Order: sequence, then structure tokens, then C-alpha cells
Amino acid sequence: MSNITWFITGGSSGYGLALARYALGRGYNVVATARSIAKLTALTAIAPDRVLAQKLDVTVTADADNAVKAAVARFGRIDVLINNAGIYPRQNFLEMTEQQWDEMQDINLKSMFHSMKAVLPHMVAQKSGKIVNISSVTFHLGMATLSHYVASKGGVIGLTRSLAREMGPYDIHINCITPGAIKTAAEASVVTDEQAAQFLASQSLQRRIMPIDVARVCLFLSCELSDGMTGQVLNVDGGWVMH
Repeated sequence: MSNITWFITGGSSGYGLALARYALGRGYNVVATARSIAKLTALTAIAPDRVLAQKLDVTVTADADNAVKAAVARFGRIDVLINNAGIYPRQNFLEMTEQQWDEMQDINLKSMFHSMKAVLPHMVAQKSGKIVNISSVTFHLGMATLSHYVASKGGVIGLTRSLAREMGPYDIHINCITPGAIKTAAEASVVTDEQAAQFLASQSLQRRIMPIDVARVCLFLSCELSDGMTGQVLNVDGGWVMH
């Protein structure tokens, strides 16, 4: 078995759960985090010796620090950080409250500040590491009723590029994925069948993009195949946006 350790935020559903299962299938150790450890029970059961479930409210600095300390104590190191936690509520801008705006930035963007502040000292000390930040293709598109979301995801791209410059001398690679319309339970809760059909019609590939598609690109960005890349943004959107 591999001694590589992945640390995944938002590991109980959607992309995060797919990432955790995929990493376990490759023989990696996985630190899966969520606000509720109970939601991680099924994942822990897959490989108890290689999964560490940790409570992590991504808006709380102490939670990030404690989860990283527990990960290092259990597995000795963190090789890969996947910043995946996020929310996706829609709201018309003129009806949006300051609280709704702040909550979006806290969970989708500031959370990455917390996790990277906790993980990066360990990666700097070991002079290696891969970080993949999950943004969104909506940054390239712009979308009505998602101004707070798109702003947060644009911030993720800016943070990725800046830290890629700063951390390069330590052989730490920081890249970003912008998923398109991915078929998840979270999507189904906010997107109608008609909207999903419209998304599909906008793609070049005429199939729904699935969480496993995102997981595979995360693997690429997390292994030696991407050793020549940092500060990059990769669309996983079925050919919706082409940059």
C-alpha cells in the first residue's frame, strides 16, 4: 500500500466523497473532514486503517488546526490537500443580505485560507506537496443569481495563483479545478431538470459530467504526472468553456 496521504475538506458527499473513495481505491491514506463525523462513518468503514475521519467546520480556524495535527499524528505527513468544501445557494443580488454574502465567502473562500494556513507549514518542512483547490466554471461564465458564489470562486483562482508563486521554491504545487455542471445530489437540490438539460446542451460532450471525472483530474494534479504544473486552472466541464 502507498504511504501517500490526502486531506480532503467536505469529504462526506459530492466531489469530496468521490475523491475519498477514489484515493482509497489507489491505496492512499485519506483524512476526510466534514462538519459531522457521523456523515463519514460509511467512508471509514471502507478501510479503517487508512481513513481518518475528522470534524471540521471550515469557517473555524481551530478546527482546521486540530484536523491537520490529528492527520500528521496518524499518518506522519500530508502529501495532498484537496480544498473541496463549499456551498451553492442562489439569490438575486438585490435581495441578497450581507449575511448571505459573508457566509458564501467564509465557506467557499476563507475556508481555504484556514486549511492552507494549517497544512502549508508541514509541506514547507517536507519541501513537497500538492494542493488542488476546487473553484467553478461559473467564474468564466458569470451567472445570474450567483454573484456571491461566482465572486467566491474567482477569489479561489486568485488565491491559487498567488500562492503557487509563493510556494514554488518549496516544491509545492498549487492548482485549481473549475468543474462545470456536475451531477450530484447537491446539484439536484438547486437545479431543475430543465436547467440540467440546458447545461448539457451547452457542453461539447453530450453526457453528464460526474464526480468521478473531477476525482480523476484531482489525481492527475496530485501525482508526478503534473510535476511541471502549478498555478493552473483546469476546466472539467465537458467542453462547456474552452480557454
